[in-house]
Amino acid sequence: MPEIDEIDHQVLRLLREDGRRTFSEMAERIGLSVAAVKRRVDRLKELGVITGFSVQIDYAKLGWGIEAFTELRYPGTTPVSEIIRTATDVPEVQEVFTIAGDPDALIHVRVRDLGHLQQVIDRLRRAGDVTGTKTLLVLGSWSRDVLG
Repeated sequence: MPEIDEIDHQVLRLLREDGRRTFSEMAERIGLSVAAVKRRVDRLKELGVITGFSVQIDYAKLGWGIEAFTELRYPGTTPVSEIIRTATDVPEVQEVFTIAGDPDALIHVRVRDLGHLQQVIDRLRRAGDVTGTKTLLVLGSWSRDVLG
């Protein structure tokens, strides 16, 4: 494990809130020089702690307002690579989580409406060796940043 101190955690929290935050803004908030903040960000990138920067999107405003999780079940002999391929071949799939126990995978999907969700579920059911599904519709969400 790389040495990550409290200042590194502050830098990470600030970038998590806004990945476009400037070094000077972070320096002022943390109490370091701009150069010191840049060195810390560069070091965190080199260590692989920071793997990239992204944007947060309001998918509902783009017409993709329905979010769901679908559990997928497969025969016990199905390789993980097949499970991932099944899901990633469907463009509405946002994330694939292969998990221990029953079910075998949890698929995060975004769709336009309930009819579209049904089409996606049907496509998943016909893909590969899927033996069963269960879909959970997201009504709302909340998340915690492990960095606090």
